[in-house]
Amino acid sequence: MLPTMVALSRRLTESTRRNGTATSFPPDWRVLAAVDRGFVRMVGKLEITGRFPDELRGRSVLVAANHIGMFDPFVLVAVSAKLGVPLRFMLTAGLLDAPVIGFFLRRAGHVRVDRGKSNVIEAFERAVERLRAARIPLLVYPEGRVSHDPGLWPERGKTGVARMALAGNVPVVTISQWGAHEAVYWGTETVTKPADFKPLVTSFGRALVNRPTFRVHIGGPVDLSDLSAGRPGDAMRAHKRIMQAITDGLVPLRQGELDKPRFHDPTRPTDAVSPWRPAP
Repeated sequence: MLPTMVALSRRLTESTRRNGTATSFPPDWRVLAAVDRGFVRMVGKLEITGRFPDELRGRSVLVAANHIGMFDPFVLVAVSAKLGVPLRFMLTAGLLDAPVIGFFLRRAGHVRVDRGKSNVIEAFERAVERLRAARIPLLVYPEGRVSHDPGLWPERGKTGVARMALAGNVPVVTISQWGAHEAVYWGTETVTKPADFKPLVTSFGRALVNRPTFRVHIGGPVDLSDLSAGRPGDAMRAHKRIMQAITDGLVPLRQGELDKPRFHDPTRPTDAVSPWRPAP
């Protein structure tokens, strides 16, 4: 099960990175979310602070979260199930058309974006239109990958979330999380041989014994009311506000670990520097 979990997590990350970005409850979403919630409970303890704004339920919402490990998508789905917010991922056609995994993702109501062979501008416009019509919370990792910062602070990230929010006039809610990086090692960029699974399985087995705490904070809507899609520089200004909100919510979750994580993952690259890291 662990290899399948890691493969799905990596594909979710890559898909949201490419698309730049999940209050209806499809029956299959309920079933899969319940299974996920039980799985997360088996691995560790879940602590949630903050709340999803009631006024945004049943509306199109972009949910921006920091990315700290291969296990954190499962933590976020468990959080959304507990809060009664059916979080979805915006996924490319290739992932939703994949055998087995694609079937379950389609049944759970994740949002499809067909990239096709059109240019980037057309693909972006289609994604914005799909977001407007979805009327559900859609999750994206602005960083596009698990953070390579040595302290595991958010990376610089991309402006895709900000540009979509401004173009579609869609609110942005942030999620800050800590602890999911202790559930399973980062591993390797690609898993190609049986030996690549060894650090993943070993670290996951250790987590089952140690039962890490998964801390998640739901932030309020990010104020982008004074910004617009057509004004030069506003996408970057919106991006900075979103990333700063994620970082502000992260600080209380990792008290005592503000310099570096206590948990050391020797497989995670540390070749980037976070511009959002709080000053000492």
